[in-house]
Amino acid sequence: MNNVPEANRIHIGFFGRRNAGKSSVVNAVTNQEMSVVSDVLGTTTDPVKKSMELLPIGPVLIIDTPGYDDEGDLGVLRVQKTKQILNRTDIAVLVVDATEGMLASDEELVLLFEAKKLPYVIVYNKCDLLSVEQMRKLMEQPGSMTGGMTDKYKHLVLVSAMNKKNIDQLKEQLAVLVQTEPERYIISDMVEKGDVVMLVTPIDQSAPKHRLILPQQQVLRELLDAGVISVVVQVDEIMPALKKMSHKPRLVITDSQVFHEVGDILPSDIPLTSFSILMARYKGFLKTAVEGARALSLLSDGDRVLICEGCTHHRQCEDIGTVKLPKWLKEYTGKEFVYEFTSGGSFPEDVSSYKMIIHCGGCMLNEKEVTSRMKNALDQGVPFTNYGTTIALTQGILKRSLEFFVSDSGDSLA
Repeated sequence: MNNVPEANRIHIGFFGRRNAGKSSVVNAVTNQEMSVVSDVLGTTTDPVKKSMELLPIGPVLIIDTPGYDDEGDLGVLRVQKTKQILNRTDIAVLVVDATEGMLASDEELVLLFEAKKLPYVIVYNKCDLLSVEQMRKLMEQPGSMTGGMTDKYKHLVLVSAMNKKNIDQLKEQLAVLVQTEPERYIISDMVEKGDVVMLVTPIDQSAPKHRLILPQQQVLRELLDAGVISVVVQVDEIMPALKKMSHKPRLVITDSQVFHEVGDILPSDIPLTSFSILMARYKGFLKTAVEGARALSLLSDGDRVLICEGCTHHRQCEDIGTVKLPKWLKEYTGKEFVYEFTSGGSFPEDVSSYKMIIHCGGCMLNEKEVTSRMKNALDQGVPFTNYGTTIALTQGILKRSLEFFVSDSGDSLA
């Protein structure tokens, strides 16, 4: 469980006003001193994250956020940071001071949860400070654990972080909110046990020493679990490997940066795609990425293009995002664009001034955050695509890289 990448964990965000007891509740749920706790307003000044296993859910990422009612110039920035955390949250926990009840900022958070279609639970903390009569009234509220779960607040739990009262109930409620969606696959749903899949993983100066990059690891592990025979090669090893095979591979998956080279080497009757295209499929935005890449032909000289990295790796002289992509785009379009770059958790809310957004494969981001970024762009009328799809287009290989995912009717991507 400790080795599960952050992007593949359920993200549980704790939100609320200052001194409602968010950090105390977080510490009680995790059973460790994850966040600093004090009576001073605004003790939590930045989001605090902790990867762990939370039974009965499994691997999760717990995120403690600053108070949503923070004030002053710094307070505004902290609230803005809290809103950004919502974009990557799978389950939201609103912590309310039970002695004060729901206030305007709490109601605002509920509206944000519902606008983003986030499953959420409302936690009334400090219930140990309430009288018997006050407890009775709270327990009779619509949505409480005893008052039914069909009205305004569908999930409401009364806890005391101080004495751990009802913390187990809260954990069980979080487990209920984990959406039971069908399992999603990167590629193993489209191949069969015994098939041979070739993975082209070039080792150059940008490759991490002694290890594969995350998408390559994930694809390889999924294929192994599915009983698929995996052949891992570098570009110059493709033909020697093919000559030693009694049957051609079911599919070849390559690093996007060598798409053109691999396409030239590989016989046309062997399906070819890339790790980046597979990640777009896995994250649920392959169709959007294809449509976005094709919109490149509509751009004009001087248009602003935003290129986004989901991680914060050290950029080298031949960095794909800042160097190679702009070069390939100029060669393909014959036009000069104005580029801006973001990395890690940075992504602007207002993207209306851009004519195109090109995102990485998103292997270091959870599906919620990638989808949120995509929706934000599309809502503002900005085409959204990713590295692999863009590279395939500029190298004249996009159609071939998608053929494996096109249904017999030829009108949809799997």
